[in-house]
Amino acid sequence: MEGQFDVMVPVRVDLSGGWTDVNPYCTDFGGEVVNFTINKYVKARIDNSGEISYDFDIPLGSGLGTSGSVNVARIALLKKNENPSLSQIAEAAYQEEIKSGNRCGRQDQWAAAFGGFNRFMFHGENVEIMPFEPARSSVKWIKKHLLIAHTGISHKSGDIQNQVWSRYESGDKEVIQGLHKIRLTTRKMADSLQRDQRQLFVESLNEVSNAIDIIDKSINAPFLQVIQPLLQDRSVMAWKALGAGSGGCAAILCHPLHIKKVREEISKSGWQLIDWDYDNSGIIMK
Repeated sequence: MEGQFDVMVPVRVDLSGGWTDVNPYCTDFGGEVVNFTINKYVKARIDNSGEISYDFDIPLGSGLGTSGSVNVARIALLKKNENPSLSQIAEAAYQEEIKSGNRCGRQDQWAAAFGGFNRFMFHGENVEIMPFEPARSSVKWIKKHLLIAHTGISHKSGDIQNQVWSRYESGDKEVIQGLHKIRLTTRKMADSLQRDQRQLFVESLNEVSNAIDIIDKSINAPFLQVIQPLLQDRSVMAWKALGAGSGGCAAILCHPLHIKKVREEISKSGWQLIDWDYDNSGIIMK
């Protein structure tokens, strides 16, 4: 379907707050997420019979919210004549994903619909879009230093989600503590981007990764054989698994003097570096 599509929807990179947008946490405590979309897309086309075909720049199960983007593309096509708002498309896409049995939050659908940098707050079934504009210098610095690598490790989002939320619902103190830490770190992340406080950004990304370890060490574990040596020699300043982790993509923040070295080591490991740029459009309809 190259060059032919009716709708094009970006995927997202979640910097912080993932997990807190999922029920029941966002109903019990409120959730908060900072993310941005990149120029990798789900492209969809609908034929005269109403059948929808898809084309992917990034495979499903990448940890970049591709399933959310698929549902956004589908809803945008099916409701095109109704002229829905972006929020209506995002909510309908979320409901479709829930009906399919996929336990998820709302950040993927809202990011895919709106595009760009986003700060969302989640209160039960409600989404609040917060005013958020990172400093231009922050945006340029992240683009230069942040690598996105597809590990090729199988991404088992559903299994991990079920495991974590089962523990949460049983009152597991570690899971609850980890989720609270992620929520708090999101505010620090937003502040670092708006004021171009780069050390604060590094600290925030590390704190998110550490909080994920509190929730469930198996989420980060598959990445550590490659990431740990780069952290130990300080060529990588911070990193995080994208999406629910345990495979898929990782975001890797390089030390300014060691970007070339990290790229080489990541490539040698068999991980595939993704050539990315920002997307600021969200849904694109033809």
